[in-house]
Amino acid sequence: FPLLVDRVIKARGSKFRLPSVWPYQFPGFLPHLVLSSMSSTPASASSGGQQVSSSGGQGRNKEIYKYDAPWNIYALNWSLRPDKRFRLAIGSLIEEYNNKIQVITLDEAQGKFIAQTPFAHHYPATKIMWIPDMKGTCPDLLATSGDYLRIWKVGDNDVKMECMLNNNQNSDFCAPLTSFDWNEVDPNLIGASSIDTTCTIWGLETQQVIGRANTKSVSGHVKTQLIAHDKEVYDIAFSRAGGNRDIFASVGADGSVRLFDLRNLETSTIIYENMSRTPLLRLAWNRQDPNYIATFAMNSMEVTILDLRVLFTPVATLDNHRAFINGLAWAPHSSCHICTAADDCQALIWDIQSMPRAIEDPILAYTAAAEINQIQWSSVQPDWIAICYNNSLEILRI
Repeated sequence: FPLLVDRVIKARGSKFRLPSVWPYQFPGFLPHLVLSSMSSTPASASSGGQQVSSSGGQGRNKEIYKYDAPWNIYALNWSLRPDKRFRLAIGSLIEEYNNKIQVITLDEAQGKFIAQTPFAHHYPATKIMWIPDMKGTCPDLLATSGDYLRIWKVGDNDVKMECMLNNNQNSDFCAPLTSFDWNEVDPNLIGASSIDTTCTIWGLETQQVIGRANTKSVSGHVKTQLIAHDKEVYDIAFSRAGGNRDIFASVGADGSVRLFDLRNLETSTIIYENMSRTPLLRLAWNRQDPNYIATFAMNSMEVTILDLRVLFTPVATLDNHRAFINGLAWAPHSSCHICTAADDCQALIWDIQSMPRAIEDPILAYTAAAEINQIQWSSVQPDWIAICYNNSLEILRI
């Protein structure tokens, strides 16, 4: 079993060692991982990109803000509400059943993060997402994946679980969820990927449609479940091309990227397979040009850019990292920029407008104090990127 729940919890390489037998005997998804020491020595700056300085001014003039959690961080996500532009949710990476989720907000006047009391989460969250609500009219909801998909309602001083979405009510065991995506065009839809080879599309509802009832409880039902890959599915992402809610893509342990249409699930399109059939861990749609998808493989130092109009052949490869890649994020405001993060402690921003000509170097580089686990680009404030490493979160002005 080469991966636990993809590298979601970074169960690979020098950081974690997996037992040889998957522990089916208990209804969870984390075996007892052995956490080894993590290097804190920053890598040298990438030769091709301008290096971002880690120094900054005070208060409003600072270029970097940092928050140190009491535990290692893996999952993180920016709030999309316009009135909560410096709010993020972070998830712990603790090698046991009891984990935490925490909501933090930057106080711009004080120049520091204000943290709400963490709330309990079963196992590390493989992903966290705020409801895609750019207008601030929907209930203030947060979703997390792990053993199950959970929906939380966030208040000013507390967070409560609205529902736990479980499609296997007749069993004491669960198939761990590796990832999920919240449909931006229709926030009543959430798609989740699992190690059991399936993707499940959930329909969310309050007593009225989301966005019309801010005080009602949330529930969910399965709209469809499909076998998406021949092996474990490691990520899922909806397209928002032309305001269409029905198109999504997935990647998995079979090394393929597959395209689906909710209006016709009898067929799917394989748009890419890597030659070695190495598991693909993550994918992301270009936010401004949905013809492009980015993905990367397990234990890979390069990101592959795909053009849906040219099947099976990558249109570009970004290969300036010196260690395994852990995350990527497209710019929310530009079709030509993408950020990648890796175990070389670097976050690199690339300009891909020269495609299909080779892209040699990034245009911007930031070196963190340790291997970067996660990266997110703010949709509300496109000049800010969030990264996490060890127990630290940093937001960087670019």
